Parts: sequence; structure tokens; C-alpha cells
Amino acid sequence: MIAGAAEPSGLREEPFWNWRDAAMLAALAIPCLALAIVLSQGFFLLLPKMPGDAARAITMQFAAYGFWFGALWLILRQRYHAPFWSSLGWRYPWPNMLLTAVLGPALVICIAVLGELLQTPVIDNAVARLLRDRWSVLLVGTFAVTLGPLAEELIFRGFFQPLAVRSFGPWIGITLASAPFALLHGPQYSWNWQHVLLLFLASFVFGYTRYRTGSTAASTIVHATYNLTFFVGYIAQRRELLG
Repeated sequence: MIAGAAEPSGLREEPFWNWRDAAMLAALAIPCLALAIVLSQGFFLLLPKMPGDAARAITMQFAAYGFWFGALWLILRQRYHAPFWSSLGWRYPWPNMLLTAVLGPALVICIAVLGELLQTPVIDNAVARLLRDRWSVLLVGTFAVTLGPLAEELIFRGFFQPLAVRSFGPWIGITLASAPFALLHGPQYSWNWQHVLLLFLASFVFGYTRYRTGSTAASTIVHATYNLTFFVGYIAQRRELLG
């Protein structure tokens, strides 16, 4: 066992927060998003030139995550006097690091095969509509493999999942943390059931990685490499976006 690594049998420490804290954080999601939209739009109006769709979308998303994580930081700091990163399971190194490094691309292959078996339709989703030029590709791609996975893993796997696992056991807990992740992305795919199911399965693998390693850093790496593999595959099919 590597010194400092989490034990592979699951979470070593019980979460010290409760469902009231979780409900409070969930209730703050929409106000944080609304505040981010208002402030971002005001900021854009002050610029000499309105930025593109990708830049506006990423800016608003970044601001929303910032406000939401500010609320989470206050919950951990003010109510429990606890540090942010370690409380949410950001641990390094973790067991089987090499496996988690290749799990993301392997998961993409499995999801792609399952998608074909389910006859999943191709949907012109919101993310694809943002990819209009090289700058948009770079901006959206960077967000998709950095801040996006980091924020989602800290919230769903760092905060909600340990509480659900403690309350209901690992399998139900991982499922309960994976379902809202899939539903959050549902509108991007017009609530197509095949896409939502595939998102749920990918999310479950992220959650299981978090549970087995005890580290949100591990699940973030799997999530980031998963997104990166999908993104590279998409760009390879749409080479004109880089032209």
C-alpha cells in the first residue's frame, strides 16, 4: 500500500455533514446560476464587443460554479471549521493509479459500443452547437477536460455521494449520486432516454472509482480523460472546425 493512499475497501472517513447541508446546497444551485447569468450579462455589456456564444456560455458556467462552491466552502468552513479539499476527498496518491489513468478511454469504448446496441440517435446538442470555430473548440474543450469534471466530481462524488453511501450503502449511494448527474445533462440531449442512460452508466463508473479509491482526484481523472477521449473523437470527425 502506498503511504498516504486511501484504502481500496471504500471511504476511510465518514462525512461529517448531513442531509440538511445537502438540501441547503441543492437549494442554492438555482440562485447561484441566476446570479451568475445576471452578473455575466452585465459584464458583457461593458465590453466593447460582445464575445462569442462559447465564451459567454463558459463564463456564465464558470461564475455559477464559483458562487456554488463559495456556498459549499462556507458550509464546510463556518459550520464545521473544516478544510475544503481534504473534506471532499481530494487525496493523492490513490490505489491503482495506472488503471484509473486508462479507465476513461476504455469507458468511452464501452459506452460507444453500448450506444450502438441501443441504437442511440445522434442529437445536435447544445455543446456541439458552440463548436463553430477554432477558438470555440479550444475554449469548450479546455473547460470540458478541466473545470467541468473537477466541479462535477467535487459536488456529486465529493459531497453528495459520501453522504448517500453512509445512509444507504455503497450501491444505492453511488446510484443516488449518479442519477442527478445524468439528469443535469439530460436537457443537452432533449431528454433522449438512451443518452440519459449512457450518461448514468458513465457517472456510475466515476462514482465507483471514487468509492474504491477513496479519492475524488481519481474520479476526476477518469471523468476528464473520458471527456477528452470523446472530444478528440468528435473533432477527428469534424476536422473543418480546426481549419
